[in-house]
Amino acid sequence: MDKKATRTLLYIALFVLFLLHNDFWLWEDASLIFGLPAGLAYHAIYCLVAAGLMALLVNLAWPEHLDVSDDGGAEL
Repeated sequence: MDKKATRTLLYIALFVLFLLHNDFWLWEDASLIFGLPAGLAYHAIYCLVAAGLMALLVNLAWPEHLDVSDDGGAEL
């Protein structure tokens, strides 16, 4: 898969994650998951997924022009 397609898929995943942020379907759910209320367990898992997606975005979709210093050389 080329870099543009990878970048596009990651941006779509970011948008989907944005849509899933507000878990309105768990507002009335009083059940426990791993000893936590369903909404809190959802957000704990959501945070792990969001952190993973951000790591993928930085590693695979970071714009290359941001890594070039003012003097024209690449920064480490």
